[in-house]
Amino acid sequence: MKEEKCLKILKELALLGAIEKEIAVTSHQLSELINSSQQSASRYLIEMERAGYLERKLGVKKQRVKITEKGRKVLEKEYFDYKKIFSKKKEMVLKGVVTSGLGEGKYYTCINGYVRQFVEKLGFRPAPGTLNVRILNEYTDRFRELENIEGIEIRGFSTEDRSFGGAKCFFVKIKGLDAAAIIPSRSHHSDILEIIAPYKLREKLNLKDGDTIEIKVILRKGKYEK
Repeated sequence: MKEEKCLKILKELALLGAIEKEIAVTSHQLSELINSSQQSASRYLIEMERAGYLERKLGVKKQRVKITEKGRKVLEKEYFDYKKIFSKKKEMVLKGVVTSGLGEGKYYTCINGYVRQFVEKLGFRPAPGTLNVRILNEYTDRFRELENIEGIEIRGFSTEDRSFGGAKCFFVKIKGLDAAAIIPSRSHHSDILEIIAPYKLREKLNLKDGDTIEIKVILRKGKYEK
């Protein structure tokens, strides 16, 4: 099944509400929406279910379908690609609440395979740990957009014991201080943004859990211009 046909079907089903809930649809209805035969439309739905883009429940006359998280990500990528084409934004503002992490920060800031790349690509050696910020609900869409924007690549690597995943970084400013946000290459969405800096941001900015902060994200790859 061609990628453009899959995207077309996902788009039409999403317009009918299949992202938020199950919808009832017949193969005939879908065939009219995508300008194909009823037999082809039925086959497309079966193939997309097998590929993990849709969930289907068969009924007597109609079937109920819902777009999965995998299918949603396909639509999101297409949406953000068009935003990149038509948008000239150079920065993005996020707001969130400072929160305690689960120790993931040391994972990035104390392992040589990551630290070497931070020094080379970001221009600084990060202080141990990350500042963890839970993004406010009203900024969630922007955060998801950021997940789909190309950043500064931090490559994954392997040691004798295990493999370490990749990530991407964006330069940020918080209350006038330079830092960098890390977005891991992972399959699920998170509302936590992890931030590294050459100094401990909590101490430098006198931050505590529950404080709301504004984060200015620089949407380009070059080193931060002061």
